[in-house]
Amino acid sequence: MQPLEEGVRPWTEPGIYQVVPGVYRIPLPMPNDGLKAVNVYALTDGDSLVLVDSGWDRPEAHAQLEAALAGLGAGLGDVREFLVTHVHQDHYTLAVAVRRKHGTPIALGERENATLTALTEPGRVPMADQLPLLSRAGGRPVLEALIEAFGSAPSNSERDPWEEPDEWLAPGQRAVPGGRHLDVVHTPGHTAGHVVFADAEAGLLFTGDHVLPHITPSVGLHAAPVELPLRDFLDSLRLVRSMPDARMLPAHGPVSPSVHARVDELLRHHDRRLDEIAATVADGAHTAYEVALRLTWTRRARTLTELDPFNQALAVLEVATHLDLLVTREAVTATDEDGLRHYAL
Repeated sequence: MQPLEEGVRPWTEPGIYQVVPGVYRIPLPMPNDGLKAVNVYALTDGDSLVLVDSGWDRPEAHAQLEAALAGLGAGLGDVREFLVTHVHQDHYTLAVAVRRKHGTPIALGERENATLTALTEPGRVPMADQLPLLSRAGGRPVLEALIEAFGSAPSNSERDPWEEPDEWLAPGQRAVPGGRHLDVVHTPGHTAGHVVFADAEAGLLFTGDHVLPHITPSVGLHAAPVELPLRDFLDSLRLVRSMPDARMLPAHGPVSPSVHARVDELLRHHDRRLDEIAATVADGAHTAYEVALRLTWTRRARTLTELDPFNQALAVLEVATHLDLLVTREAVTATDEDGLRHYAL
């Protein structure tokens, strides 16, 4: 497998794509129909190798990563460390599998500690913290569909993918191969401890899931729930907007020329969504579930009931985060009664 120039194939096609000399994008497969691939970035000077994110611990992803690294004259045992943007399966778990075999260090944002603690709790039930939030949002039908689809068995096992990193990343600068220096920037929202990595000298920003070119990152699903994740996400977008513009190296989607341009689109999108949700409350929808039923979802404008149970849960929790932000802005009011949160103008 030889390196290719960026942009010569669809971004999900397996291969090694040179972004700039010493920086390569490696798309790895995902085990679902929604997101087809996740990008891992290899930073190398020919002697040393660091990976930004790792992929999902699946045999096909493992094999494709090995093949791609071989094209760079390296193997998994040559990886010096993993720098992980956030603690989701498609970013973290293949790093854990590689560490179990090769001892490769993993570095993760320090504010992911609470999430990882929740994920490694013995006997933890899947989505243990989200089920009560769905119930409070009026999403009992979604909750029941989730339980039917995924069950309620503990998720921990001997092969559980969740382990602590070797290093908790604090904001600051660190050296990587090729004489590069990456600034670690805390960007909460999608997760509480999400970080991006900025190579200011080269004009590159490894954005993880914080800024994506084709979709808006989810902000409502947290293993350890936070108070106002949408507020955190919008603040993080504005922080990235205040930094010098750079080429965007996202976790899902092609490399794009301007982080600023996409951040501006995302900020406008959420402004429109907040207005749309407030108008839906004014029209008589009073729970997050009722609002979600009246909105459309994804670029294909699907209804809530056309989504699978997991994405229905994401949608309802996403609406709840928007509604709670509207409450803080005094655009709507909220009252809790009999385990339900009701919203009104």
